[in-house]
Amino acid sequence: MTSPGITGDPAPARLTVGIVSAGRVGTAIGAALDRAGHVVFGVSAISDASIHRARTRLPDARILPVHEVAARSELLILAVPDAQLTGLVRGLATTGAVRPGTLVAHTSGANGIGVLAPLTEQGATPLAIHPAMTFTGHDEDTIRLANACFGVTAADEIGYAIAQSLVIEIGGEPVRVPEANRALYHAALAHGSNHMVTLVVDAVAALREALAGAELLGQPIVDEQPGGIAERVLAPLLSAALDNALRRGPAALTGPVARGDVPAVSAHLAELDALDPRLAAGYRALSLRTAQLVGGRDDLIELLEQR
Repeated sequence: MTSPGITGDPAPARLTVGIVSAGRVGTAIGAALDRAGHVVFGVSAISDASIHRARTRLPDARILPVHEVAARSELLILAVPDAQLTGLVRGLATTGAVRPGTLVAHTSGANGIGVLAPLTEQGATPLAIHPAMTFTGHDEDTIRLANACFGVTAADEIGYAIAQSLVIEIGGEPVRVPEANRALYHAALAHGSNHMVTLVVDAVAALREALAGAELLGQPIVDEQPGGIAERVLAPLLSAALDNALRRGPAALTGPVARGDVPAVSAHLAELDALDPRLAAGYRALSLRTAQLVGGRDDLIELLEQR
């Protein structure tokens, strides 16, 4: 089949799609492309978990070796972890498994199209299409993709048009990320999503300690099981804080650091240090960054910079 990139048609009606591999991201994107009318014919899967995901989420796709998936694809999705991408691309190039004209898209956030150079040199059209979303491995992943932004990078305007069309077809919003900015783009996403989880886990741990042994009549005992009273206390507060931050930026900051309340912050540090010095260190680092954002008092910044 002639490549859409060569003919200038950025939105082919149907593509034969192969996926390497059947992880959380690959199966979610494969299911989304299947719903959009493309034909996901094959997927590579090795572990029991990936085979189960492939059979459950892509029931019409055959489980095939990587080279067979690559050889038969018009659109080849490389959905492997970042650390495996370079080796996979080199292996595909060495074996000549990818036909000239194939659209080759990876889902790595940290990489642009440079990592696909060995295949580009053999006539493939390189695309970097990264969903800015966290994945669970279940059906809700595909639903979430319809509301997600995708960081896209391509070699030329035709490549960008193809990437944009694919993202729009599955309901996402394409966002152009220059090749040179992929690492910064990925750092921003990791900082926001991964560190938010760390922050919430630490806050839950501290709140469980504060509430344990003081339950009201009829309330369940505070323990380490998820979804307990600590999480219920934090949920509306955290949801409001996130919403305010996205809508108002630094103006959404409230609390003792934003107010310059040195005694309160000092008391927090003492209590958290007694509970877990590592948790206190996280509070100190984030409080210092908060103080910097709001132009905090010198004595507060001095307190937070102490080691």
